[in-house]
Amino acid sequence: THLPARSRRRACRALAVPLLLAAAGIAPRALADRYGDPAGGAQALERRVKAAFLYKFLGYAEFPAQSFADPGGPLTIAVVGSDDMAAELARSAAGRVDGGRPIAVRQVAQHEQPPSVHLLFVAGRDCERAGRVLRAAPGAYLTVTECDDGLRHGSVINFRILDQRVRFDVSLDAAEKNNVKLSSRLLTVANRVQKGGS
Repeated sequence: THLPARSRRRACRALAVPLLLAAAGIAPRALADRYGDPAGGAQALERRVKAAFLYKFLGYAEFPAQSFADPGGPLTIAVVGSDDMAAELARSAAGRVDGGRPIAVRQVAQHEQPPSVHLLFVAGRDCERAGRVLRAAPGAYLTVTECDDGLRHGSVINFRILDQRVRFDVSLDAAEKNNVKLSSRLLTVANRVQKGGS
């Protein structure tokens, strides 16, 4: 069933704050400019916003039972290409649990083959490199990139900066291929949901 446009807008507004910690409403560059650090401050804030997104994505994804080594096993995140993002995620996840499971964050070197993980984040604007990393990581379920055309290179979620705000696009085909099910609540607040190559 389709919600009327007005109801859908209300649902989006209601979900955006708890789901994304108001991240979609933060303009990194504008806020950094206000505090006098236009370059470094904007970059650091963008990283924090994306880390909040990544942490929240775990709660809106359903992973297959075989993705856990044991019933109480952790949800695992790996980061390729950004030591700073790995550190930010480790801080965000420290001591927290999701669905009763602890969260483990691992930094992966550029030359290292990504391990089997629940969420794999490939940092950087180079889509060709991101595609190579994704192809080398068949054991990763929820794959996230931040390059201009990440969905075309196989990621499930791709970050975009629109009007100086962090948003994200979703590929349902990639999610199905990776055997991960995404909540409709996550799709509601996505910038774009791609299905069937659209």
